[in-house]
Amino acid sequence: MALYEQKEEKTDVQDDPAAKALLRQAFEKTSRWKQDFPGFSATLICNDNGTIYKGSVRIKSRSDIQINMELPSEKEALKKWIDEEVGMMTSHRAWRTFDDADGKHILTFGKADNHPLGREILIHGDGMSSRYRLKDDRIRQISRTTPRMSFTINIEDVMTTEDGKSLTTQYVVFYFSGEGKLIDTDSFTEKPCLFKGNYLPGSRRVISAENGASVVRILEFKDHQLLD
Repeated sequence: MALYEQKEEKTDVQDDPAAKALLRQAFEKTSRWKQDFPGFSATLICNDNGTIYKGSVRIKSRSDIQINMELPSEKEALKKWIDEEVGMMTSHRAWRTFDDADGKHILTFGKADNHPLGREILIHGDGMSSRYRLKDDRIRQISRTTPRMSFTINIEDVMTTEDGKSLTTQYVVFYFSGEGKLIDTDSFTEKPCLFKGNYLPGSRRVISAENGASVVRILEFKDHQLLD
């Protein structure tokens, strides 16, 4: 399920330097591709609930993604799903600075509590009333609200990279209607591939609830090559 299209809004709230420093620390301890990362190409295999499709992918940046995979004409929804998943993976891993990401917004602490997933930080002016929960220098939960729905991402597991940074490997997304009713759930499991010092996508498994059934899809990346 596509998550959101972000639109910034003006706000009169003032920054809390402590909240910004805490989120910056978590951001800088999260694994991303280096600023000079050249991009990569790979064989791309999609297992759509048991049916296999093969193609290729070339990723240069968040705005330069090429996917070549022949799908039956009735599989337009699957094509859109593949495009969205590869785009999401690229966006999460691509280089960016904190000041270009959440750091450009006004940040404050939420109400102090003893929540199991840590201290709440509120992001003001991002157009989605975003809230994060942080614990032990990691983002443990992300909640956002859009005009038609809201969703909460609970990060279940991470790995530690060779340079000591965190890379998410498992998370669950809960989607809620405008009335607050649970309408969908997606479970994500990722296995990165360490290739020439870069943590590239290895596989992403998504388990979703669709039309009263559980649907499992896997995107697998093989034969990685860095671009020139």
